Amino acid sequence: MDNFKRITFSPNIMGGKACIRGMRIPVSLIVNLIANGMTPEEIIKEYPDLEPGDIQESLRYAAWLASEEVHTT
Repeated sequence: MDNFKRITFSPNIMGGKACIRGMRIPVSLIVNLIANGMTPEEIIKEYPDLEPGDIQESLRYAAWLASEEVHTT
């Protein structure tokens, strides 16, 4: 988790969801927007407090979560 400097967690912000730099912008929103075809430029236009690095780190975080191993019995 130390590799994610822009991803923050706080029980007082969005119920503790992974957010960008303490803002009320959850990582899941950014990943969902990308998955539904928005470009990083379009996202930044809609959310001007975001920076390109925020979007890149959101995708890296999602990839890290998806790489977790699942063990079945």
